[in-house]
Amino acid sequence: MMSLTSFFSPTAYAILALLVIIILNVLRQQLPRSKSEPPVVFHWLPFIGNAVSYGTDPFNFYTSCRKKHGDIFTFILLGKKMTVYLGLDGNEFILNGRLQDVNAEEIYGPLTIPVFGSDIIYDCPNAKLMEQKKFVKFGLTQKALESYVPLIEKEVLDYITSTPAFKGPSGKVNVSSAMAEITIFTASRALQGVEVRQKLTAEFAELYHDLDLGFRPINFLMPWAPLPQNRRRDAAHTKMRAIYMDLINQRRERANGKTSDTKDDKEPDMIRHLMDCVYKNGQQLPDKEIAHMMITLLMAGQHSSSSSSAWIMLRLASRPDIIEELYQEQVQNLNYDGSQPLQYSDLDKLPLLENVVKETLRVHSSIHSLMRKVKNPMPVPNSALVITPDKVLVASPIVTHLSEEFFPDALVWDPHRWSLAQASSEKKTAADMVDYGYGVMSKGTRSPYLPFGAGRHRCIGEKFAYVNLVTIISTMVRHLKVGTVDGTDGVPRTDYTSLFSRPVQSAEIRWEKRDPKAV
Repeated sequence: MMSLTSFFSPTAYAILALLVIIILNVLRQQLPRSKSEPPVVFHWLPFIGNAVSYGTDPFNFYTSCRKKHGDIFTFILLGKKMTVYLGLDGNEFILNGRLQDVNAEEIYGPLTIPVFGSDIIYDCPNAKLMEQKKFVKFGLTQKALESYVPLIEKEVLDYITSTPAFKGPSGKVNVSSAMAEITIFTASRALQGVEVRQKLTAEFAELYHDLDLGFRPINFLMPWAPLPQNRRRDAAHTKMRAIYMDLINQRRERANGKTSDTKDDKEPDMIRHLMDCVYKNGQQLPDKEIAHMMITLLMAGQHSSSSSSAWIMLRLASRPDIIEELYQEQVQNLNYDGSQPLQYSDLDKLPLLENVVKETLRVHSSIHSLMRKVKNPMPVPNSALVITPDKVLVASPIVTHLSEEFFPDALVWDPHRWSLAQASSEKKTAADMVDYGYGVMSKGTRSPYLPFGAGRHRCIGEKFAYVNLVTIISTMVRHLKVGTVDGTDGVPRTDYTSLFSRPVQSAEIRWEKRDPKAV
């Protein structure tokens, strides 16, 4: 008599087992839930959950779930329970949560530590992080920002006059690649000094690229996975740290009189400043931590500006009328004649340019999800819900950015809306200001517009990011006319495969150099 197993192949057994798992998972989701538990988004597979729909388009995933479940719901992401709380109340609840209740280090540490390095940012106690943020504010003072404008302008001019992609009077360029290169040059020159900028050779750029590979969604869960990209990430971190450590050692030798080369001593920069920093406990900032902070500054200064500047150029290419308005704004408000350099004081005289940046940051937020690990049960005000420590809380400011409630025709890119809708901008009252340990700043959690996050982890470099973006774009507007490749007003889709939302590759625009005599 033939056994029952002879009728089934291993593949058939696997399919049968999968069907049983799916059925049990679906049945489990039909069971009554506690009134204190948020509704769970339907999913077929228990571990994978909603990973595909979330990873493909987070904004549409959030909005579709919101229509069905309201502002608070839980979805499954590779075995983790992700509780989303949308809207102004959600941003306040999560981003302004108490330190003992919500934790960012446990979420972002596994992703960032292999890239940035140990003992900084998410690999140290929060009090130490606040001290480190205070140290780097040296490079973000008003005086520092004023000095950056001519440096940034020169980097952009050098790029569009000497790079093969901009050779000749007109042509096409992959704008994502071009802006990535421009912003790493501007961020390194402004924030890190002439020595670091000079080291941005092809080899250094390759190291940066390999480090950037560490920012992949899979590394939230398995940063240790023996993947080729992770091996390149780890090797790149070791080499880049060594480069910075060599710079630090060379400066110490010059300071001690062991060498006579003082080529960089006249220009204060972040490395020199950090070498003099001391923690409250009296410990001097270790050289290893300086190197790791410099890697972090380089990547932080480049990442958001890279994607944002690419989006701005793509939007301007689709709206030649706006780019001409920007050009005429400089001609009229700055008396620009085609030759004079840009100054920091000029930036306040360019309101349309400011609005272009603000509108692009609204429509194309660099980060779509801000996460915190729940450490203690957190009752949700005015509801029966309690968010328990088995959850990860998720805020998504892009949902309010693109909400008709706060921004009419929210999906339309319209820089002029900001000159008409002051009520939508963030109002900084005394009650909104707080000092987390590195200077007074705005909480900003009740604003529908949070391009740089909010709370204690609000981006410390937002002022630099703004100066960097405005200077880059104003310089390019002075020297280039741009348009879409096919003459339409189409804009590419968003690529969500990295930590930072960016245009899908390859995003090309047409460019034509302006005649400075035609002003």
